[in-house]
Amino acid sequence: MNSICEMTAHEIRDAYDKKELTVTEVTKAFLDNIKEKDNDIKAFITVCEDEAMKKAEEVQKMFDDGKDLGPLAGIPIAIKDNICTKGIKTTCASKMLENFIPPYDASVMNMINDSNAIVIGKTNMDEFAMGGSTENSAFFKTKNPVNLNKVPGGSSGGSAAAVAASLSPIALGSDTGGSIREPASFCGVVGMKPTYGLVSRYGLVAFASSLDQIGPFSKDVKDNAMLLSLVAGNDNMDSTSANVDKKDYTKSLTNDVKGLKIGIPKEYYGEGINNEVKSSVETAIQKFKDMGAIVEECSLPITEYALPTYYIIACAEASSNLGRYDGIRYGYRTKKFDSLKDIYRNSRTEGFGEEVKRRIILGTYVLSSGYYDAYYKKAQKVRTLVKQGFEEAFKKYDVLITPTVPTVAFDIGSKTENPLEMYMTDILTVSINIAGVPAISIPCGKDKEGMPIGMQIIGKHFDEETLYRVAYSYEQESKK
Repeated sequence: MNSICEMTAHEIRDAYDKKELTVTEVTKAFLDNIKEKDNDIKAFITVCEDEAMKKAEEVQKMFDDGKDLGPLAGIPIAIKDNICTKGIKTTCASKMLENFIPPYDASVMNMINDSNAIVIGKTNMDEFAMGGSTENSAFFKTKNPVNLNKVPGGSSGGSAAAVAASLSPIALGSDTGGSIREPASFCGVVGMKPTYGLVSRYGLVAFASSLDQIGPFSKDVKDNAMLLSLVAGNDNMDSTSANVDKKDYTKSLTNDVKGLKIGIPKEYYGEGINNEVKSSVETAIQKFKDMGAIVEECSLPITEYALPTYYIIACAEASSNLGRYDGIRYGYRTKKFDSLKDIYRNSRTEGFGEEVKRRIILGTYVLSSGYYDAYYKKAQKVRTLVKQGFEEAFKKYDVLITPTVPTVAFDIGSKTENPLEMYMTDILTVSINIAGVPAISIPCGKDKEGMPIGMQIIGKHFDEETLYRVAYSYEQESKK
């Protein structure tokens, strides 16, 4: 069983084609692995055992009948629990939506289901995707499979942990300020935050609508490219969806970076970056030089304003998006009320966790009369400057390389008393969401305790091909 679970999605798919494995055998192996390990890790909120086995039998019959199926047919996949799944609970790890069963599928789920991939469960997360450690779930904390005393990162910690622990070969997460890349770095897997608008947000429960983006987790770069190829593309159900054609990103995995121009923004290597993290990323950069890439130091001076700008915009949009949870239309409703006002107040007080309340209050404050111009309007102006900073850098460089997170995974509970310290873990990732550009985190080493270190590769709008090419080249070089 374990040997099946250690395989990548493309290895499993090859085994299907060679008739070495069946879909039911593979699906059962992963479900058994979840039963064995997930009591300790707690990556999943919901495991879809019956649905997964039923689908596996259907897909195996298609293989037996000689049908031409896509690259992800019969591959188990885990889904972050803020992506709507028809008939399967979608809780956002919140008491507010504890029993919510969506009557429809998110657009990405339609693509997943049409591809005949096997949904094996919904993964734990920080409540409403607000947090960087998956400690803010209303149900339980997820642990890092590399070391169970450490956090897996967040908010997509369940998806990252599921892939890292071989509970699923691939997974979907969402990234608002680093929520795919940070857990990918902490758990030692590959995580891609695509260009804003490349993947439909229809059916993704909104946190900050102008920043949220769905993206893939995987064990290697090829699997990641396969999953993004499936879920990317225009969707008329999402007004922010970009009008781009479908692409096969696996075609860009050429293992060649000769002549490629790589910028190293000095602001991302300054104070607060752990020495072992810095050293691992610098060693990786040297590898690119050895492979023939042109590497130069550059500057993104507006970076220091990215974190406050992000938290103003994200909290403002969260305050607006979470206004709909009022105890009336759907979601949790309080039992204690004498008036309509009591229903609103008590349902929200009891239904939301501390971090969500904190961000709603902050967001409502920056949008309020007298403070809107001083905070929200100013943050939107700085957002334009951040975007322009990246545009200038990309006139000269094909990609930028930075650490993904300033540190390795920290101990569970070590930052919960200090929200500001927790927010600082996003310092290297938030500017990418503000600018709407794509970025991928890939493993590039370990610290002396064996905890994974991630390297972030940032690209131009809609140039995911170059990111995959660079990431794949490094991955192949590292295997030598």
